[in-house]
Amino acid sequence: MSIKTSLTQRLGIDLPLIQGPMNGVSTIDLAVAVCEAEGLGSLAAAILSPAAMREQIAQLRSRTTRPFAVNLFVLGAPQVDEAQVLRAREWLAPFWRELGVAEELPSQWGQDFPAQFEVLVEAAPPVASFTFGILSAEQIERLHARGTFVIGTATTLAEGRAWVEVGADAVCAQATEAGGHRGTFLVPFDDALIGGFALYRQMAAALAVPVIAAGGIMDGQGIAAALTLGAQAAQLGTAFIACPESSAPPAWKHAVMHASADSTRLTRAYSGRPARGIVNPFMQAMQAHEAELPPYPVQNALTSPLRRAAAKAERADLLALFAGQNAPLARALPAAELVGVLGRETAAVLRAGAALLG
Repeated sequence: MSIKTSLTQRLGIDLPLIQGPMNGVSTIDLAVAVCEAEGLGSLAAAILSPAAMREQIAQLRSRTTRPFAVNLFVLGAPQVDEAQVLRAREWLAPFWRELGVAEELPSQWGQDFPAQFEVLVEAAPPVASFTFGILSAEQIERLHARGTFVIGTATTLAEGRAWVEVGADAVCAQATEAGGHRGTFLVPFDDALIGGFALYRQMAAALAVPVIAAGGIMDGQGIAAALTLGAQAAQLGTAFIACPESSAPPAWKHAVMHASADSTRLTRAYSGRPARGIVNPFMQAMQAHEAELPPYPVQNALTSPLRRAAAKAERADLLALFAGQNAPLARALPAAELVGVLGRETAAVLRAGAALLG
């Protein structure tokens, strides 16, 4: 089965479906399964060292001849405020003690984006996607020279235009419904919480490059709606959390599969950057301190040992349960099977829409 758009034809995929690159969920197995099912699989590489990036991209390339994407966070050097770090450690200390986590400062606050970018240029994946910031025109030219298709994430029309101006080949429109971190980079986060119906249409109408819809899309109805609004593909992240190929801990998968319509909200508690997840006691306990937490990646590094210990102990009350607003629609299917179901659902909705014309 094939659902053709200008973007699917350009990328060489049969379905307008991209597996969202979610750290903590993304695996080589998941990306390969989606690629082989005729979607675009993605490798979340933002938390990988340059050496690990190189190795995982090589492994992915060895297992599929289909196009795939590699995702990075566009970050500058960490801004570390020692007073902020001290306060955050005091607030985190009770949780560390509860799980037996050593109260030590991390050896590094985050990965070196310039070094990661050099590996990306060297590896030359078919597609590279970016969030949290924006590349320079020179950086995009380097990727283009290696044959890499560039996707930039935007949460407002202005951000979408900025990506087009520097030469991006497509823009991923991240609506407020999306799970995980917000990709906002031009305006305050609270000014970029735009719903999908508005954002997808705004960007599709205004931008000269293909738009990819992301946020709250879990089934063929959502994909078809995005296409109808002018998007050329849909990116689904939460939909793949419960797949067996996902690396999400069982407690995270269980939370997604048992989510309700009002289960999620945005929080800075885990990483210092707004991210949508299923509300749990840790989020509630840290809510009063959110405005004073260190920014990403500092808070993310501080909570990393806690999250690892919580995953090992199956403590959903402390885990970062990132998920989108339509998490209740999640299905625990093998990734290839899920892609097939999504493709058939999308085709059925599009046919039903055409039938309305009589």
